Amino acid sequence: RQARALVSVSDKHGLAELGRGLAALGYEIVSTGGSARALAEAGVAVTQVDQVTGFPEMLDGRVKTLHPGVHGGILARRDDPAHLSAVAQQGIGLVDVVVCNLYPFRATVTAAEAPSWDAAVENIDIGGPAMIRAAAKNHAHVSVVVDPSDYPGLLDHLGGGGDGGAEAFRRRLAWKAFQHCSTYDANVAEWLWAHGAGDGTPPPERTVPMVLRQGLRYGENPHQGAAFYADATLEEAGAGGLATAVQHHGKEMSYNNYLDAEAAYGCVCDLEGPSCVVVKHTNPCGAATRGDLLEAYRLAVEADPVSAFGGIVAFNRPVTEELAREIREFRSPTDGETRMFYEIVIAPSYTEEGLATLRGKSKTLRILEAAPRARPGVGLRQVGGGWLMQEPDSLVPSGIDFAPQSDVQPTAEQLEDLKFAWSCCKHVKSNAITVAKGGRLLGMGSGQPNRVKSVEIAMEKAGDELKGSVLASDAFFPFAWGDAVEKACQAGVAAIVHPGGSIRDQDTVDCCNKYGVALVTTGVRHFRH
Repeated sequence: RQARALVSVSDKHGLAELGRGLAALGYEIVSTGGSARALAEAGVAVTQVDQVTGFPEMLDGRVKTLHPGVHGGILARRDDPAHLSAVAQQGIGLVDVVVCNLYPFRATVTAAEAPSWDAAVENIDIGGPAMIRAAAKNHAHVSVVVDPSDYPGLLDHLGGGGDGGAEAFRRRLAWKAFQHCSTYDANVAEWLWAHGAGDGTPPPERTVPMVLRQGLRYGENPHQGAAFYADATLEEAGAGGLATAVQHHGKEMSYNNYLDAEAAYGCVCDLEGPSCVVVKHTNPCGAATRGDLLEAYRLAVEADPVSAFGGIVAFNRPVTEELAREIREFRSPTDGETRMFYEIVIAPSYTEEGLATLRGKSKTLRILEAAPRARPGVGLRQVGGGWLMQEPDSLVPSGIDFAPQSDVQPTAEQLEDLKFAWSCCKHVKSNAITVAKGGRLLGMGSGQPNRVKSVEIAMEKAGDELKGSVLASDAFFPFAWGDAVEKACQAGVAAIVHPGGSIRDQDTVDCCNKYGVALVTTGVRHFRH
């Protein structure tokens, strides 16, 4: 018998070449609608599917391949005489290859102009997934292809070549087919939940499709395997962020690089003015906002040059040639001689000259360009046997009421510094304390089991500049007298911001009043674990 291939694709890339290749191998090509027209226009002989089924397409194309004449030919086991006898009695020809990809549902519902309900629903494919799943189930006898990049490999194997053996190749294609359908169905379910099926509560079931972006050398430690995946949910379409970054230069990214780059870029993108943030081990060790981005960079590094060495530098404005030269040549403030070394520089864009200059810093420096997050996504975090889901902490100072509580009111300059410190504090691991002055981070205390120790660390980092600075805490102060609040007041801190909400809040107010320190509450906290 003549081998038969069934071709029905929405993505026409490589279709003509595939059709010619199949024809050259002696395959009869059965096709539908637009796929049949495209093949015919390429000079490939095509049998229309209704000639196989004896039944015309109907319901505006909703029913084309949903027929025993198609599915019987796909699902019949070649090693089962009863199957072969059954299809022969019905005059059903066997199908050896299924090439199919699905209606562009994702592209339709994520388009700049939102589609109508009916248009979206019409792009939910039915016949395609049925064919793909049938062929994938019977992959011992049928090759199924959903990705145009697999067309050359398919032709090689059908022609008797290819690496790894025909059975292993078909099994991998079957896995890819089921995964293709799974991602597609996840997008449809997500869209339906967001358009009337949901009631504002978390969905009772959730699937998060992911696409491999990079295999990593190892995870946090060399004995841990790792990989980097991009989120393929509809919510993430066009949302920007690190997963969409372009790497212009340097060594390949590592697991820890991604964690640190995310921390740095997330923090700097929360700051409104031209800003620079330096991160080490996911905590901001330096940050500054200035009208001049170059000056912001210098101040961010000077906050803690020891920690900044080997860190990640992030900007929320384009990197120019002048700034790139400063990054390349800047010497450590600790000795004025050692050229600063960084793992990563990340920014929303680079001028052509800026990128060329920065490439000259070292062969290993990773230079990333990433679109800032257009909107925050849902956070998922794994625990043993399950996942925690939460809405993002997307609060920024413009959306928070900074309410004075003390007799002394913060000056306009202090209030701006409190907002800056509060923004930085959001990105520090709890218990988190930040000390700032003049739009720059002077010190931070992170990850301490008690808040007093975080305050002490932050003030120690601030050093001689502590007097007249402001201090932010990610959560309320449970105690004031002889504790974190009084220690900060006695050390010369001029203004403090915390969420409030403790049963001893009045003690904090009284303590600040005693020392003439301005106290502001936000009513919201920024825990980060």
